[in-house]
Amino acid sequence: MGSVSSPENVTYLPTTVTRTVKLLVSGHFGVGKTTFVASVSEIDPLRTEEPMTQESVGIDDLQGLPEKTHTTVAMDFGRITFSRTALYLFGTPGQNRFGYLWDELARGAHGALVLVDTRRLEQSDDVLAAIERRGLRYAVAVNQFDGSARFPLEEVREALDLDPATPLISCDARNRTSSLHTLITLFEHLIRQPEHL
Repeated sequence: MGSVSSPENVTYLPTTVTRTVKLLVSGHFGVGKTTFVASVSEIDPLRTEEPMTQESVGIDDLQGLPEKTHTTVAMDFGRITFSRTALYLFGTPGQNRFGYLWDELARGAHGALVLVDTRRLEQSDDVLAAIERRGLRYAVAVNQFDGSARFPLEEVREALDLDPATPLISCDARNRTSSLHTLITLFEHLIRQPEHL
């Protein structure tokens, strides 16, 4: 019986890694979770995107998202390694009808990054509540979209009623450097209480 050789493009976990950390990348529908995971992942990200159909009309709020044609139906997955730590990134689906997947994705998570969009900030309330219900420590990143108004972070903090200790930063999910900075901010927040890692 013959064997199948491994694909040549597989990127294995470096042997220097001594710790793995599971992080959720969450946010409401269309906030940029898939883009964020893809921009920082050192491996080809796993995506479970499907085309949007007529059945979603009236269910999915596409206001401000005229270019959106696909949606995540299960999760996104990526990985980024910093020295001896590998961060496993699990992007959550943004639509309420896929909310049942959250419990599985959140199991074993060490923390979460919540992406928000100032054009639809009120939609972040349910996501933040879901993260807090699960007892996850988190950071919030304001994803900057072209043509959207920019607000001082303190105004966003007040609008979201965030605890003063919760990190709040601005990012561009399309930009690898910006997204890496966002992950580093979250990780630094998490290691302040290393018993959670």
